[in-house]
Amino acid sequence: MAQVLEFKLPDLGEGLTEAEIVRWLVEVGDVVAIDQPVVEVETAKAMVEVPCPYGGVVTARFGEEGTELPVGAPLLTVAVGAPEGSSGSGEDSGSAPESSGGSGNVLVGYGTGAPAARRRRIRPDRLDRPVTEAPVSAAPVVKAPVLEAPVVKVLVADASVSEGPVPVVSPLVRRLARQNDIDLRRLAGSGPDGLILRADVDRAIRTAEETATATTRAARAQAQAPVQAQAPAVAVAAAPNGVAAAVDAERIPLRGVRGAVADKLSRSRTEIPDATCWVDADATELMAVRAAMNAATGPSAGPKVSVLALLARICTAALARFPELNSTVDTEAREIVRLSGVHLGFAAQTERGLVVPVVRDAHARNAESIGAEIARLTELARTGKLSPAQLTGGTFTLNNYGVFGVDGSTPIINHPEAAMLGVGRIMPKPWVHQGELAVRQVVQLSLTFDHRVCDGGTAGGFLRYVADCVEQPAVLLRTL
Repeated sequence: MAQVLEFKLPDLGEGLTEAEIVRWLVEVGDVVAIDQPVVEVETAKAMVEVPCPYGGVVTARFGEEGTELPVGAPLLTVAVGAPEGSSGSGEDSGSAPESSGGSGNVLVGYGTGAPAARRRRIRPDRLDRPVTEAPVSAAPVVKAPVLEAPVVKVLVADASVSEGPVPVVSPLVRRLARQNDIDLRRLAGSGPDGLILRADVDRAIRTAEETATATTRAARAQAQAPVQAQAPAVAVAAAPNGVAAAVDAERIPLRGVRGAVADKLSRSRTEIPDATCWVDADATELMAVRAAMNAATGPSAGPKVSVLALLARICTAALARFPELNSTVDTEAREIVRLSGVHLGFAAQTERGLVVPVVRDAHARNAESIGAEIARLTELARTGKLSPAQLTGGTFTLNNYGVFGVDGSTPIINHPEAAMLGVGRIMPKPWVHQGELAVRQVVQLSLTFDHRVCDGGTAGGFLRYVADCVEQPAVLLRTL
């Protein structure tokens, strides 16, 4: 017989507690194989395709695209196995069944190693039979799906079916109706034989809420009509936090990447006493050196080196001289944790929002290696394929906001790091060079740092060293 197994949203790692459904990869009634991706979700870190550890027929999907689910919430149910004992099927009921206990692969925080269930291959048409054809005593109880489309293919049974004349199977549906004062006897079920599903109760709840809201608005409008006749007022509505908002204002949920960025920046502003210093630097020599590198031919030729890669290499050299800025603060222990390796994050703007991929062990890389890794991570960010591990663990961040055509900024530190270097656009400006006024390629550099890990002298020394390397790239030769 068919056994219905429930697949829940697994723990995707990195402390993530929820995910948003971006796109379903299967429909109800589809046959899925073990470890086949069934849904694409977006977490605060990345887009992830979630594989199902069971093979069989999808009988229900929990949640529509755009719905945010917590870890452990049901994603879908899969019917595994086939009805036994059909004499005309040509199958020997005593033959060895296939294993259906899942792939055995263990996702982070989610094991699939449950005891194997006996099953055979199931045809989708087998699930179209009425509920009365299944052995009532053996069919497992499944939760009704959130989707409004009736799922008539799930074989369900429960002792509560015989309780009274109301055709409800799931205790969850009964509890949901009871909590929201919904009279089940007034509902027409959309399931097989008039079975009342959770979707029917959800629909009744929404209808009741809409009716109550409309009634409240009508009463309020009637009460305010005399006042509005005397003195017209501007149409505003008080937001929950007390901030006035226009009635037709759009509300955008802070979730996914945008929500994660908001939480991290708010925490940074709340916890970190930051300060910013900045300096203008003549980048003419740096641009000349880069042009020479990229124009090299023969044995000395290599991949093109970007300005960002050169600045990243300068940062690693500066952090070797000023390790105070490659640290974090343990607030509970009241300790400064100075980190030995440099994992360099760089800000990247994508269609999904701002992300900060991390170049691992940047202190052990040269400019060419750093540039290649930045290019690889940037492409993954552009396509939304960065993994959570590639977006976490940074110790210092480089922010090139010059790509937006601006000169300067006071960036917010990427918590729990201790500093961030900001780089503005490089553009021709009047500059005194060797005692004469000349047009030079000038860039503004800004350093925002956690004042708990160092004083202004250290931060100023770091920024001055970076500026010296920009103006005289030969300074870097001492550390190569």
